[in-house]
Amino acid sequence: MSDSDTQSLTDSVTDYPMENGRRYHRYHEGGKWLNSTHFFIFRRCLICRESLPYPNDEQELDRLDMQHHMFKLVMSGRLYHVPLEDPKEILDIGTGSGIWPIEMAPLFPHAAITGTDLSPVQPTEVPENVHFLVDDATEDDWLWNPNHFDFVHISHMTGAMPSFKELLRKAFTYTKPGAYLECHEMDPKPKCDDGTMPPENPDGYSAFALHDWYDLNMRSSKDVEPSRQFRIAPRIERWMKEVGFVDVKQQVFKIPTNTWPTDDHLKEVGKWSESNWLEALSGWSYKPFLALGWSKPEIEVFLVNVRKSIQDRNVHAYMDFFIVTGRKPSPGEV
Repeated sequence: MSDSDTQSLTDSVTDYPMENGRRYHRYHEGGKWLNSTHFFIFRRCLICRESLPYPNDEQELDRLDMQHHMFKLVMSGRLYHVPLEDPKEILDIGTGSGIWPIEMAPLFPHAAITGTDLSPVQPTEVPENVHFLVDDATEDDWLWNPNHFDFVHISHMTGAMPSFKELLRKAFTYTKPGAYLECHEMDPKPKCDDGTMPPENPDGYSAFALHDWYDLNMRSSKDVEPSRQFRIAPRIERWMKEVGFVDVKQQVFKIPTNTWPTDDHLKEVGKWSESNWLEALSGWSYKPFLALGWSKPEIEVFLVNVRKSIQDRNVHAYMDFFIVTGRKPSPGEV
């Protein structure tokens, strides 16, 4: 392939659409780009399409780094929870800003760490053992042979794909026997343990607008955009077992919506959580609500009340953050 061809492919995949003041992914269906340093060697390209209803601009990348810091705070600074012994091949699906592979690199300097995403928005100056790949993990034919990876990490896929269970099935195929898969996912359904959160109203709007925001996203993903599976976190453990992983373990952590907790650690987590929600809310809302037939002014008015509910210290709301790990059985293992 010539340099001009490579450049044209690069220009094409980075020709991002701008909507509602935000920049979104554009992806060539079936297209994959990679080179030995960062991007791109072209594999094949079919029809250009838009993917993922969430932004990929600098504002969103900064938010993803902030969210990464919040989850590390929840996990006491850890990046993973499985027993890794000198892994050679590590895959991060949905790498976003690329911060997870970059932080993993010094921990495993002899491992080749690959991050995949729909857009090449990751930094170009990265550790030598880190590479990024423009790839759609929902495709059946991944770039590697089966039984390739020593560790696969999947995170933050809420609302991003039609079937998370199928993604787990593919990850099972490309994970080595005896190797591990780890999933990090937050359940967006608001919860409360002390009765301070107003109840949901199935017949109309609730007194707590965050309930309605969640319900509208569920409706959008089910009725209008069936290619988006919005609530996946509580089902990952069961799905992982069903596709064949063993030693499946689940941990659940509470992430407060704001600084309402009296516990110092949870209050600190809540501070980051509130900032994350307020920064993410418009980007998480526009495309799903527009798909429901809402206008931009209607969305803006509604989000005012959602922001108020997120910031309400009198409501002790939280979301569950799930960490689920599993191992691919060794040959002959039941």
